[in-house]
This record gives sequence, C-alpha cells and structure tokens, in this order.
Amino acid sequence: MRAAFRSTALALALAGALPIGLRSAGPRTFTAERELSRVLINVGKSGAFSFAGHTHEVEAPLKSGIVHLDLDDPAHSDVRLEFDAAALRVTGKGESASDVPKVTETMLSEMVLDVSRYPSITFESVSVTAKGPPTALDLSVTGKLTVRGKTMTVVAPVGVKVAADRLTATGRVVIRQTDFGITPISVGGVVRVKNELDITFTIAARER
Repeated sequence: MRAAFRSTALALALAGALPIGLRSAGPRTFTAERELSRVLINVGKSGAFSFAGHTHEVEAPLKSGIVHLDLDDPAHSDVRLEFDAAALRVTGKGESASDVPKVTETMLSEMVLDVSRYPSITFESVSVTAKGPPTALDLSVTGKLTVRGKTMTVVAPVGVKVAADRLTATGRVVIRQTDFGITPISVGGVVRVKNELDITFTIAARER
C-alpha cells in the first residue's frame, strides 16, 4: 500500500514539474494579447509605370482573438480573430509622410474597405492539420476570412510555439482583393496596386 502511494505521489510530483507546454492537459484556451500581436499587409504595385508608384504597408491592429489549442490532438484546435476595419493604418514605410493621409482615406473609403458599412474583418478556422512536437507545431489552418462583408476560404501555414502559459503563432498568407469584391485602385490606368495582398502575422496569446 505504501509503495503504491509513493509511486502515485512521485508521478504527481513529476507531472507538476513538467513545463505547462508539455503537459497532456487536453484543450487549452488562450486569449490574444492585442499589444503583442501584429498583422502587416503589404500592398504592392503593378502596371506599365509601377516604378513611379509606392508600395504600401498597412498594419491591422487586432481587436480580439481566442485560440483553443489541443496539444494531444491539434485537429481539435480552433481560432477566431476580429479586427476593427476602421483602425487599419498605413505605416508610412516606403512612402512620403504627406501621402499617408490620402492613402489611408482611400483605403477606408467605399472604394476599398467601406468601413462605415463593414466595420469588422474576421477570421474563423474550420479545420486544422498539424505536424511537429507539441511545443513547436507546424499547422495548416483553413478558415473563413470575411472582408467587406464577403467571406472566402483561405489556407495559411502557421508555426505555433507554446511556452508555459504563452502561445505565439506566426505565418503568412496571400489573398486577392477581387475575391472580396474590391477593385484594385488605379491611377491613370498606368499605376495600380496589385490584386494580391501579402499578409504576415504574429499572434501572441496568454492562457486564461
């Protein structure tokens, strides 16, 4: 009896000593930390005189986010993110400061995001596949991205690291403006922004 008790006690002690990220504890819930998360949208240029235009870097501040992560069975994980469309801002990288207000105004107007009618941009996963060790997962996340009231399916490769009660997810995805009913802005028909938008992201979250 005493030997069994000691074995049980030892097992519990060892489990308690393991880093949280390595414990087999079933599904865990992480809340996104807005100030530590970053989503950047690279808006390229095309056309006969694309050399004369600017590329634009846009930051999309995270409004809220929830990640449910099951380290034992990552396929049962999911994520939901929401962005305030009106809060998107042009960082000014690669262009003159005087152009930033005009670019921002156009981006938020009815010609592009139409934020007065469509105030939110959301992403909600529908499936997750994974490989790699529990503390450094390589995921393929398929989800529904809603922009300007139109929802499309996107697939993003995502690297996830878990340490104690913290989670960091990084990745990149390319989407097309026309898929969401947006016509790429053109200047004089010879300089226009690319249809494809290159999006990189880092989502930081803490277990709650």
